[in-house]
Amino acid sequence: MKFSLFAAAAASAFALAACTPASEPAPVQPAAVEEPVAEPVVEEPAVLGTIVDIAAGNPDFSTLVAAVQAAGLAETLSGEGPFTVFAPTNAAFAALPAGTVETLLLPENKDKLTKILTYHVVAGKVMAADLPAADAGIATPTVAGLDLSVRIEADGAAKANEATITAADIEASNGVIHVIDTVLLPKE
Repeated sequence: MKFSLFAAAAASAFALAACTPASEPAPVQPAAVEEPVAEPVVEEPAVLGTIVDIAAGNPDFSTLVAAVQAAGLAETLSGEGPFTVFAPTNAAFAALPAGTVETLLLPENKDKLTKILTYHVVAGKVMAADLPAADAGIATPTVAGLDLSVRIEADGAAKANEATITAADIEASNGVIHVIDTVLLPKE
């Protein structure tokens, strides 16, 4: 009788199990896919060219570049420095009396051209923020051995002698360029 009771209980359990609604299968979770993590972008500092490279890359300085080459100063101004160059534009050279540039570029005038160009160069890196006020009366010695009056006027204009600095702080690997609107001519 024990056997039949056990058999009846088992049969009842199976019967109940058959009548119970099937449970929904557990949703299958997709295997975790590890997303690749992007490496942080580290910007390399821009490699600056030399003063000569920057001038040569700007069509507004083609006359200056030709003069620097004719004077044999390209290698010097591509050197370690630092230098500050007050760079006249083509328009500044064009404002000189007719024939002046062509005459200066002649081989026999190399010394005069060199003196004029080195009058535009200061040893060291002088940023616009470093320029003194006009009333300070500070002279800035040039590579030519002559002084420039580089200053900030009361009206805020940055000047080098009579030239106005029209664009400042163009950084190069070996110094800085300040664009000027007039060719600086040393006093004879």
